Amino acid sequence: MPVVDVDPDELRELTGHEKSDEEFIEDLFALGLEFEGETEAGDLQLEFAPDRLDRLSVEGVARSLRYHYGDARGVHVPATNDADWTLEVDGSVPEERPYVTGAVIRGVDLDDAALDSLIQLQEKLHATMGRKRAKGAIGIHDLAMIKGQTGPDGAANTITYRGIEPDGDTFVPLDSDAELTPTEVLEEHDTGRTYADLVDEYDRYPAIYDDLGLFSFPPVINGRRTEVRTGSRELLVEMTGTDQWTIDRMLAIVCYALSARGATIEDVNVVYPDIGDSDFEHPQAGADLLRPDFEVTEKSVSHDRIESTIGVEFDSDEVVDLLERSGLDATYSLGEEVVYDVEIPPYRVDVLHPYDIVDDVGRAYGFNDLEPRYPDVGTVGGRHDRSRLEDAARASLVGLGFEDLLNFHLISGAENYDRLNVEPGGDVLGGGDPVEITEPYSEDYTQLRSWALPSLLMVLERNTHRSYPQDLAEIGLAAERDESENTNVAERRTVAAVLARTDASYEDAKARLQAICRDFDVDLETPATEHPTFLDGRTAAIAIDGVEVGVIGEVHPAVLVEHDLELPVAAFEFRLDALE
Repeated sequence: MPVVDVDPDELRELTGHEKSDEEFIEDLFALGLEFEGETEAGDLQLEFAPDRLDRLSVEGVARSLRYHYGDARGVHVPATNDADWTLEVDGSVPEERPYVTGAVIRGVDLDDAALDSLIQLQEKLHATMGRKRAKGAIGIHDLAMIKGQTGPDGAANTITYRGIEPDGDTFVPLDSDAELTPTEVLEEHDTGRTYADLVDEYDRYPAIYDDLGLFSFPPVINGRRTEVRTGSRELLVEMTGTDQWTIDRMLAIVCYALSARGATIEDVNVVYPDIGDSDFEHPQAGADLLRPDFEVTEKSVSHDRIESTIGVEFDSDEVVDLLERSGLDATYSLGEEVVYDVEIPPYRVDVLHPYDIVDDVGRAYGFNDLEPRYPDVGTVGGRHDRSRLEDAARASLVGLGFEDLLNFHLISGAENYDRLNVEPGGDVLGGGDPVEITEPYSEDYTQLRSWALPSLLMVLERNTHRSYPQDLAEIGLAAERDESENTNVAERRTVAAVLARTDASYEDAKARLQAICRDFDVDLETPATEHPTFLDGRTAAIAIDGVEVGVIGEVHPAVLVEHDLELPVAAFEFRLDALE
């Protein structure tokens, strides 16, 4: 979960409320932001769900509190001045990163606190919505240090987004005193080495020019010439990426944060090359966009859905009031059922479904104010047979000395496959076709895991500073694509365990597996097999009552090195339902 450092004094200034830190913490918890502690400087560390990216800065947190306190209502869209600058996209722009957006910020008052907040917002957006800069990267520049060109259409104050040869023009990057080419930045600069993998396969690198030359090398690093300091009063915010919607929404969040500081937003003309003028078929060919995009979107939700989900009877005007206190606008129509047409501001990238609107109503009403009641169902609940089996298996594992874990079911493809030498779509355990998330917020969680062993090895990797032995186990979800299922996804509960110790061996793992099978009175066979995660000759299939359901063995040294483990690990994993 994202954690944001928030200065409580800044909260008091931006909200206009002289509340204590404890009162702020209580109010923020009602909004879904949990207090995680304080920094050495006294800032509040707040953790929240990664969908509310507008709260990645103190300005966004303060805005939510102002709505919560009733000081602000409804949708607010900052006014923008007419465009004076043009951002022209040249036909040489890299095909892999064709999109750009931007805005000019005037009259901003950047003291140390405001600059720190802006930098934190930039970094957090990079890590979440920008997917570590791969999908969207933010460049913030001192506009006073940029000299506009005259564009082909005669427009003054033009800057150009184009492609550059790897050993082309030089510039001085941030935190450097030397003139470097893009290739030299990737090889010699710390930041360049960190983000080199984002562009190292490009034939041409992305670059932004003004009349004085190259001043930005997105998504890697900006030039030192346009570095933003506390004395900067006018800014250029540019963003490049692989998706126009993503960078436009990231830009909206940044602009709202700066507007909260009293800055004025100025439009920028974004001009894409005409058809035929580009080295490839540009997806935005011929487009002339006015940015930032502050378009207000709409969604509809029925009154019945709100009441049935929250469990409270509302008056229609009360629902409108609660939505306005959430920063939304709403009108409703009367017919067979009451339906609300809800307007959503551009910084709310999390509103994807009517239930997201219902959640806003519930938070504005106050989840702590909901009164528990018995469901109107004439039956008595009981434990499901699958749950009984899972609890019994867990008790058996704990009795054998394993520490029971509960890991995330979401994982990255690299963790699930690559780091364990498994090919997606293979016929070994864990090699199923991935169930991928279409638009993940983080590269760390892009799919449902196809087996649980990667999760256990990740835990071992993060706990090398702790004493050994470490015997860990988990009973959890695994899934893979299967077109024979009506959902196209086959889900199963899986049992996985690892033994990390100086004397860990196949025999140790098998002894524990045999004990589990005895507890459930099932027959175990372990015929020799091969699996890329395990050591050849020390690996076997797990067959329970004659059906192959898993694998057991000693983890391959290459996998151990990949996870920074310096002692042997034995492991097994099999389907839970085999114990029934």
